[in-house]
Amino acid sequence: MCQLLGMNANTATDLVFSFTGFARRAEEHKDGFGIAFFEGAGVRLFVDAQSASTSPVAQMVRSYPIRSSHIIAHIRKATQGAVLLENTHPFVRELWGRYWVFAHNGNLVDFHPRLHAAFRPVGSTDSERAFCWLMQELSKAHASVPSIDELTATLAELAPQAARHGTFNFMLSNGQALWAHCSTNLHYIERRHPFGRARLQDEDMSVDFSDVTTPDDRVAIVVTEPLTQDEAWTQMRAGELKVFVDGVGR
Repeated sequence: MCQLLGMNANTATDLVFSFTGFARRAEEHKDGFGIAFFEGAGVRLFVDAQSASTSPVAQMVRSYPIRSSHIIAHIRKATQGAVLLENTHPFVRELWGRYWVFAHNGNLVDFHPRLHAAFRPVGSTDSERAFCWLMQELSKAHASVPSIDELTATLAELAPQAARHGTFNFMLSNGQALWAHCSTNLHYIERRHPFGRARLQDEDMSVDFSDVTTPDDRVAIVVTEPLTQDEAWTQMRAGELKVFVDGVGR
């Protein structure tokens, strides 16, 4: 299965520490990687069909502290669709004048919803097809940008329809919030004052967050498997949908 990583914070934060450990998991998931950073109304998107363990693009991300309040990253292990750039997550679409970013971990069997012209996949993955369907159904359900609570309610109705076809762990963001849906395996942690020290599971690297934060900072990290060995991660339930706003889940 693929690996997912998302961050939501109340202030612009870099993901270098978490991404360093996350990228090590590409040694078993070698079919591409991608990461998207929201910046104002724009999105910085970096994708590569190479493994994150060898990609020079991934090396740039590990060494360049891009700061954002909303980040989604993905390491791919292909199930449907060839190892090509157009099949590499995260995927981006526009709706209601905002960019939306989506990444998926799982396999949806015989999921072929009818899609109209506004949202069509470029590649051949079940993941991008599911994203286009979600965007289409959101646009049909709401005439203009709804509230975060309204979007959460609509996504809670839509996600089980796709999940009936298989595993549908996904992350979705529009730069205002981060939605995470769990079919099988997602974990999250909410870091806030007083901040402490953490050590990565996959890399000999640690950081004292109290040195790089303020007492007002709040940061939520959502990932397929916990990234650190000395923090209390919460495992999401099968079928659970959470939304994270300003570093706090609800």
